[in-house]
Amino acid sequence: MAITDIDQYAHLTDADVEALGAELDAIRRDVESSRGERDRRYIRRTIAFQRGLAVGGRALLFASHRKPAWVAGTAMLSLAKIIENMELGHNVMHGQWDWMNDPEIHSSSWEWDTTCPSVQWKHSHNYVHHKYTNIVGMDDDVGYGILRVTRDQRWEWWNIGNPLYNAILAAFFQWGVALHHVEVEKVRTRRKPLAAVAKDLRVIGRKVGKQVGKDYVIFPALAGRHWKTTMTANATANLVRNLWAYGVIFCGHFPDGAEKFTVAEYEDEDQPRWYLRQMLGSANFHAGPVMRFMSGNLSHQIEHHLFPDLPSNRYEEIAVRVRALCEKYDLPYTTGSLAHQYMLTFRTIAKLAVPNSLLTATADDAPETASELRFGIRKGLRESVVDPATGKRRGLRTALRELRSRGVQAA
Repeated sequence: MAITDIDQYAHLTDADVEALGAELDAIRRDVESSRGERDRRYIRRTIAFQRGLAVGGRALLFASHRKPAWVAGTAMLSLAKIIENMELGHNVMHGQWDWMNDPEIHSSSWEWDTTCPSVQWKHSHNYVHHKYTNIVGMDDDVGYGILRVTRDQRWEWWNIGNPLYNAILAAFFQWGVALHHVEVEKVRTRRKPLAAVAKDLRVIGRKVGKQVGKDYVIFPALAGRHWKTTMTANATANLVRNLWAYGVIFCGHFPDGAEKFTVAEYEDEDQPRWYLRQMLGSANFHAGPVMRFMSGNLSHQIEHHLFPDLPSNRYEEIAVRVRALCEKYDLPYTTGSLAHQYMLTFRTIAKLAVPNSLLTATADDAPETASELRFGIRKGLRESVVDPATGKRRGLRTALRELRSRGVQAA
């Protein structure tokens, strides 16, 4: 089963967790107090760059019947859509730039270039996902209502299509995000009334009408006799954006090491333990400056989940301090190459298409699903273990390494 006692799983005492929370609070205060002109320049330049790409791409597509113009215009439009969704829309609507008091760059007014209405996304993502991160049964992002990504989700016959659903979701990711607020799982289990579903769909329908009209009616019509090639360019740009956004999001939430939690763990949670849940429930991937920018700085998913409303351009410097805390408290800092993180994610999706009885690991000790029982730890008090030779804690990272060295973890 998922983690029921985060202190026990993390091999930390109450005092350790409180101290960790205080150090993370200090990081927040430091960044908040240092926000200023360089951050303003960053976001305004990003907006100008993104809009320049969009205008340039649209302009080139007026000559989309020529292959070089189609390729260049589609590439520019794809980049513009990725940047608008990842570094602008996602982060602006998290309130990362509200401190500027600029009505154009404010979470209350930004409407992004995707089929999901911002008002619904801010509830399903900002509130539900970030508050209940990876709590099975509370966070709808755990499988998006259609994928089985943890052994805590009961296997049903239709889960055999896990890899197929995953491919469809990747290609049509903006549509999956748009339907996310509908809460498919609750509808399927009849926990959400159809009247509420109809209300959600009306809001989504209005936004979908605007997006479809823009990409597949207005701009193709403006291209005149080249409307077909313009339409295919727009469709391609949307597909590229969908696949990239899907890859970034899934690599931050579903590789090995991004742990799941139970409702029991959440019930008595305070701020330090919320921090700890974010650290253990998220994963990063390696990225240079360009990759970080194109991912909306969500290559630093751990830092984003710790501080979702701090400016994304500061995550790289925040990561240095978060890594140091992981070293100090002997906690894992889950990261790897983008390809490696996705490989682990897809492996989970593929193997959980079958029942647990056909898998070798237990629900307490599998790469994608674990609890404190994987270490033989049960409820009770424990003392912080410090190596007398080095003065360092013997914590979760060391415990996991010892499990792997003994070959305990199975597939």
